[in-house]
Amino acid sequence: MTRMRCTWEGPGCASPILLVLILVNVAAGELQQPSLIADIIQRNTLQLDIGRRATPMNSWRHVKPVSEKHPTIRKELANGVGTIHAIISHRDAPSSPFRLSNRTRAERIHETILRDNLRVASIHARINQMVNGVSTSNSHDRQTKVPSQDFQAPVISGLSLGSGEYFIRVSVGTPPRGMYLVMDTGSDILWLQCAPCVSCYHQCDEVFDPYKSSTYSTLGCNSRQCLNLDVGGCVGNKCLYQVDYGDGSFSTGEFATDAVSLNSTSGGGQVVLNKIPLGCGHDNEGYFVGAAGLLGLGKGPLSFPNQINSENGGRFSYCLTGRDTDSTERSSLIFGDAAVPPAGVRFTPQASNLRVSTFYYLKMTGISVGGSILTIPTSAFQLDSLGNGGVIIDSGTSVTRLQNAAYASLREAFRAGTSDLVLTTEFSLFDTCYNLSDLSSVDVPTVTLHFQGGADLKLPASNYLVPVDNSSTFCLAFAGTTGPSIIGNIQQQGFRVIYDNLHNQVGFVPSQCD
Repeated sequence: MTRMRCTWEGPGCASPILLVLILVNVAAGELQQPSLIADIIQRNTLQLDIGRRATPMNSWRHVKPVSEKHPTIRKELANGVGTIHAIISHRDAPSSPFRLSNRTRAERIHETILRDNLRVASIHARINQMVNGVSTSNSHDRQTKVPSQDFQAPVISGLSLGSGEYFIRVSVGTPPRGMYLVMDTGSDILWLQCAPCVSCYHQCDEVFDPYKSSTYSTLGCNSRQCLNLDVGGCVGNKCLYQVDYGDGSFSTGEFATDAVSLNSTSGGGQVVLNKIPLGCGHDNEGYFVGAAGLLGLGKGPLSFPNQINSENGGRFSYCLTGRDTDSTERSSLIFGDAAVPPAGVRFTPQASNLRVSTFYYLKMTGISVGGSILTIPTSAFQLDSLGNGGVIIDSGTSVTRLQNAAYASLREAFRAGTSDLVLTTEFSLFDTCYNLSDLSSVDVPTVTLHFQGGADLKLPASNYLVPVDNSSTFCLAFAGTTGPSIIGNIQQQGFRVIYDNLHNQVGFVPSQCD
């Protein structure tokens, strides 16, 4: 998929406004069928604090990360260590090595939306292609799973490099080489740039040289992994792969296996996962500048979670940090039993699209604004028998897209609940924007996404009303679409999102991302 950018509150270009969310105490009771907006509605209050401001943008500089000195990379290796994880932080976190300082907030968001549109178009195009009869290999075989262990790896947002939404820090090969990979639930294959390069874009880490890894091994054309490729080839019994993205980006090269190492949550060094299939790309072009490659976390047979023993590989979770948080507030992408918090999680069943194996579909039942359920056609969130429609949750899409009828209902209800605020000019794809200058606080209706099983995603105000410039303009961070709805990462921020593929469900729990 096309790597998108999300830069809503980068400290380097932040306005003087610091949002502090205060949940208004409202009368308890069941959700009301609309009046669209009831007389007494549930609200979130945004307290506008002008007494604090982020460090000025021009004081930041772009720092090239050095993998050998990165604090999350451990030099010692230890097989058989418990849960593994990776640290997550937004690319605009104050300590992020990927922070860029040559963009205004408005410029960054325009770029984000342009790239986001490409990703959404790419997702829709892939689904249309599969629904119209283009299928992948019929082989359902899987490679032998690596030993059952729990593990983790660092994740850092890489949008400022023109690459993906979030980065994960892992080590590949023997001896291990640290590198940043894009974390993506909307694709399957793990691939990285490899020497010698026919064409390689710029990346922060040194390009991986497979001949310097004693555990690197190319796969044969009749191997199970090769037969599971969407697009593959063969030269001299050497398996070749190609992955294409909707914006014209691609990676192609040898399909091979090597060791992948991630941090143990027990603090005992790194866990080494042997014979993980990966693409060793010698020709790579597109919007991946800065990242060494991509880590696919989708549902397909070649995705990283599907290469891990089912005792822990069927479960992973992440919490996407706030847009201004520092490294002390980082979270983790966690694999294994520890990926599921012991309490507070509400799960919803995953829906199955038999024609598209990669994406995570959810059974969404409705939306409420201000505590009132909106009148939305039941068909708006449903998959049809051909594989059209439905609702996808995706780590790489920024702005949540809702089927047009659902978005129109949300927009009208939200506008009705904010009639006391001053509407201002549209901003790119955002058609509901407000001028909040000269205000000390604003009340906005609550927005809740409802899923089957009672897994409500009760959004904090900063997850749906976001600043788009330095002039106190805030916009409703949703948009309409004619294709499947997509729950983007702006709405996911601050929640731990649990992918429990052992039980075919996804869960949400409010988290401090620690």
